[in-house]
Amino acid sequence: MGKKDKGKNKKKMSGSEKTALKTEKKLNVRQKKELAALGEDDIEKVVAEIEREAARRQRVKEAVVEPPSRRVNFTLNAHPFKDELIMLGGEFYDGRQTTVYGDMFIYNINKKEWSVVKAPGAPPPRCGHQTASTAARGGELWVFGGEFSSPSESQFYHYRDLWVFLLSERKWEKITAPNGPSARSGHRMVHSKKQLIVFGGFHDNLRDYKYFNDVYAFDLETYVWRKIEPAGIAPAPRSGCVVLPTPDNKILMYGGYSKERVKKDVDKGRIHDDMFLLTPDKNDATKYKWVSVRQSGMRGTPRCGVSAALVQPNQALLFGGVQDEEEEDDEDGLRGTFYKDLFALDLEKFHWHNVTLCGRKENTATERRRRRRQKEEGDEEGENQESDDSGDVEMSDESPADPARPGTVTVEDGVFTMTLGPVGAVPATEIGPSPGENSREAATFSPSPRMNAGMVAKNNLLYLYGGIVEDSDRQYTLSDFYSLDYRKLQEWKTLIPDSLKSHTWFESGSSSDEDDSEDSSEDD
Repeated sequence: MGKKDKGKNKKKMSGSEKTALKTEKKLNVRQKKELAALGEDDIEKVVAEIEREAARRQRVKEAVVEPPSRRVNFTLNAHPFKDELIMLGGEFYDGRQTTVYGDMFIYNINKKEWSVVKAPGAPPPRCGHQTASTAARGGELWVFGGEFSSPSESQFYHYRDLWVFLLSERKWEKITAPNGPSARSGHRMVHSKKQLIVFGGFHDNLRDYKYFNDVYAFDLETYVWRKIEPAGIAPAPRSGCVVLPTPDNKILMYGGYSKERVKKDVDKGRIHDDMFLLTPDKNDATKYKWVSVRQSGMRGTPRCGVSAALVQPNQALLFGGVQDEEEEDDEDGLRGTFYKDLFALDLEKFHWHNVTLCGRKENTATERRRRRRQKEEGDEEGENQESDDSGDVEMSDESPADPARPGTVTVEDGVFTMTLGPVGAVPATEIGPSPGENSREAATFSPSPRMNAGMVAKNNLLYLYGGIVEDSDRQYTLSDFYSLDYRKLQEWKTLIPDSLKSHTWFESGSSSDEDDSEDSSEDD
């Protein structure tokens, strides 16, 4: 009788549900065999053990160190009070394996030195996450989401956790709050009016993927997550977009990337170049509406992986990015064009402006004395150098977004020879080793083309670190560091140069007993 009653109450499964369950079990069994062959543990167990190990750490360790290793998809924030920049996480790929970092670096702007901070209870390593700094409790750094991958990239783990680092106390806290966003990376998070706003992102488990366009708010006073259901037509799901707070407490969203399945095993990527405002209701601050924005001015070509930073409450600067174009004669069908141009965006008028650096201008009297000294010494080489190093930029009045603009410029940086196209772009396949060691920089220097670099503003300076550029099937991760005075807009200053000659890249099929890259051996 008991068995009969038990059978009556049992929920029946449909045929499709049974098939899906069997398929999932088969995939799990196959994955376990593949992981055993690779010598890798289950990624969830790895992440859990890393977190337990961090929790066992008893005291804070902080030491001055060499600059961070090559990395991409990390975060870079300005300390709300001190003259410091804070870097967290990121990843590095050498063609053979991926290393995901969990380290925290602090850059002292005045001393021009880096220190690493290891505090008890730190979050596990991640990339593609988001951070936001606030002024509460002596300075906070909030961290949400991101992903962790195994060295072979046969496993991916997406986070949905929320952490806060107390900057003054060097202390981590893991925030347990229900009803937050699902696990994801590539999302965007901003601090706006005592809350954190999270938008978009994606989740990929190698079998399936999903892009998001949902919006969540985390109240920094009550520590409560709330899903926002904005009125109006929402932006299409995407990741890697630009999200910025505006002076009137709205949230601006621009661009991004997504892909969709065209047919079985065939995906098509899409770069977005639309703009929206997430606008709070005048009578009820808990309600929002999506409003499509009409953009004006000199817009760049559509791209993703753009770095953006607020430099004034109503203005942002955007740098670089990549545009993928399909090519029939390419095995992968894609050709990447990387950019190094700098744009300003007015957050009130939604007006774009291409930023032209004016170059460093010398004092007239000093310049006259220098010329006279060169003449007296008969320094013909100095005369030539004078005209070469003037620092003035000569640019056409044509829009750099005009693909028909003629002419290219070849720039050598001692490692690569890069052919810059008419829009400040460099197709990845045109990057190759430079024949010279001491090649001269262009008249007005700017960082090389890249995507997903870290960029932040502090003390009227714009800072740019790292990122990635591709050359066919190679991915060169960068570790250079620059600053730009965004009031004068004269020229970028090199704080840390980069030499890609030290970048180890293993071609497919490389022997596993080759020496690892110095970057991938960093201790997290």
